[in-house]
Amino acid sequence: MAKATFGAGCFWGIEARFRQLEGVTSATVGYSGGALVNPTYEDVCSGQTGHAEAVEVIFDPETVSYDALLDVFWSLHDPTTLNRQGPDVGSQYRSAIFTHDPEQDSTARASKERLQNTIGPGREIVTEIAPATTFYRAEDYHQQYLEKDRGRRRLF
Repeated sequence: MAKATFGAGCFWGIEARFRQLEGVTSATVGYSGGALVNPTYEDVCSGQTGHAEAVEVIFDPETVSYDALLDVFWSLHDPTTLNRQGPDVGSQYRSAIFTHDPEQDSTARASKERLQNTIGPGREIVTEIAPATTFYRAEDYHQQYLEKDRGRRRLF
């Protein structure tokens, strides 16, 4: 098994989409990329921790490649908006790829460059690519939130 960590705005929909992929054994919502140890949702929402809402994906690379996960990541949000996804504004909603080894780093950078070449001038991909640091699991009520709240409109 391998691990991938992505930030692409509100983590609920991102988690739900990754959980649907064949080869993904788990997707967990949480916080990554900041300085505060053991942040809470309220801490992260303050915008003062440096953390992004993120999803940690455990996957079988024999079934789904890291490159395929990156394709899904890019499709789930607008990587050209800085610290914003839809109505959610703040650094905690930034587009980020937290890499777990040098191979993931080079694959992520190549993927970003390929996408940048397709969108043309005037729009720059602002996605942060940085080494993964400690991933802090979000509170239980955030895990599989969209599956728990079946009354909500399906996002994916």
